Amino acid sequence: MEISEEAYSKITEYCRQGDMLLEDGKTELAYENYSNALDLIPNPKVNYEAATWIYVALGDIYLSLKDFEKARDSYYDAMNCPNGTTNPYVLLRLGETLVETKDEENAKEYLLRAYMLVGDDIFLEEDEKYYSSIKDIIKTSGE
Repeated sequence: MEISEEAYSKITEYCRQGDMLLEDGKTELAYENYSNALDLIPNPKVNYEAATWIYVALGDIYLSLKDFEKARDSYYDAMNCPNGTTNPYVLLRLGETLVETKDEENAKEYLLRAYMLVGDDIFLEEDEKYYSSIKDIIKTSGE
């Protein structure tokens, strides 16, 4: 099932506004825009690519607010959407939130998957602790 052109246009507009609001530090208003966009996607939402990037945006908001449980849940939702399991950004962020929620074993899995897709460059702007959590695994497998 496809999203109508009209609904898709509204979804992209809400997301564009959400992006701009987020850049301006207006997190609550950005959240409202992303939520409105998500509401326009038919159920099951995980069948639509647009839901992937909306869940990621919501996860990013929760991450910025240090609400790691909600961030983790949003990234898991994004993982269940089209291309979610192969998106290095989704894998990285999910791994990071799992570190923060003390689920180290699962965190390593997702951080390692992100690393395997794009290499250690994905960690360049991230806290060192995330890369450190998989460094020994990378060295062991490279020997």
